[in-house]
Amino acid sequence: MSVLSKLKEDPLLSKVLRSSAALLSANTVSLGLSVVQSILAARLLGPAQFGLIAIIMSYASTVNGLLSFRMSELVVRYGGEYLEKDEKERTAALVKAAALSEALVSLLAFVFVAITAALAALYIAKTPNTAFLFIVYSLGLLVNFNTETATGVLQMLGKIKYQGLINLVQSILTAGLITFAFFTHGNLQFVLYAYLAGKVVLGLGIFSTAFFQLTKKLGSGWWKAQINSIPQVKELARFAISSNLSATLILVFRESEILWVGYFLTSEAAGYYKAAYSIVSLLSVSANPLILTTYPEINKLIVQKAWRRLIDFLKKITTLAAVYNLALAAGFVIFGRWLLSISGSEYAAGYPALLALLIGFTFNYILFWNRPLLLSLGLPDFPIWVTLTVGLLKISLAFWLVPRYGIAAAGALLSFYYMASVGVMVIRGLKEIRKNEDRSHH
Repeated sequence: MSVLSKLKEDPLLSKVLRSSAALLSANTVSLGLSVVQSILAARLLGPAQFGLIAIIMSYASTVNGLLSFRMSELVVRYGGEYLEKDEKERTAALVKAAALSEALVSLLAFVFVAITAALAALYIAKTPNTAFLFIVYSLGLLVNFNTETATGVLQMLGKIKYQGLINLVQSILTAGLITFAFFTHGNLQFVLYAYLAGKVVLGLGIFSTAFFQLTKKLGSGWWKAQINSIPQVKELARFAISSNLSATLILVFRESEILWVGYFLTSEAAGYYKAAYSIVSLLSVSANPLILTTYPEINKLIVQKAWRRLIDFLKKITTLAAVYNLALAAGFVIFGRWLLSISGSEYAAGYPALLALLIGFTFNYILFWNRPLLLSLGLPDFPIWVTLTVGLLKISLAFWLVPRYGIAAAGALLSFYYMASVGVMVIRGLKEIRKNEDRSHH
């Protein structure tokens, strides 16, 4: 029997792939629109202003991430466990606590961006008169006041496909506005407002959908649940704080790349890097649906202590991810320079950065399940120490290498970060599974 046939006959894998396919189909269309809008924005604005837009958007999301407690992971980890045991009151209380906490964090993030906008404009964007744009775009943080919690609810209930539909709607809106700006020779401000409009649709759409789905599952009065009915409060707090620290480190060392490039180099360099980063990020199109759909299943298998089934499941999803990502990576190596030049011939300068980034991204998305596995195994602290250790080394090297070798060095350092941190977390996760499997045999 072929490997493909074995994969098809696995009921758990089939379930995950069906859920992923529903999300992937919507995301694929959204991806196409995202690529088009990015190309049009890059051609309309030029590398310097395109880099400035990227810096403004990245700053708001980075600040929000620094304060975020990753409520989606908390909801899936513990809400999924409560639902598995049919403890609906506790599930409702957990979601309510997560929603209120996230709303507070979103407000604090907006206030922080407003206070520091002038400094960000001066030292990162190196364009002092753009502080107002940083503040305007950060309004999206207020609208996305419950996006993480709502995403976790949709994952927990097996309704994550709705996120893809909402993402599609916001992509259509944003692409439409940017296309209009391109043909009417719009300015940077209009393009930024187009991206903000998409954030508004995404935030409100996911929140209302999750609220409706949770009401169907738990009843109309679920939001009246008493938060003090939640057990394991200390464990929940530890998980949330660990997730926050982990998310903070990931943002500083991995997802704030545009800000670092702007700081070390120029907004023009950030524009080239953004173009390369956007193309390589296409690898996430298939990985993100798999992450969202496999995390709840991994969590269930661990709750059930089905260790052999878990190992088999991880092998199969890794095989699928490897086949897809290696094929796509080969395509980017061959056609990467041409893909960059679509945004304008000057963007081909980002090709060395694209090649450097591709190595780490491919490795990461083949082993995309590394962190969710550790969270479900009750090891939320381990990713923090790994991320901190590898990330500090990455940043230390960046001060020396990036000003000297430019965006190619930035890409190479990010790849180093991915391979070192993901590799260590995968090894630890697999060791923990085998340890638990041995215990179950004695």
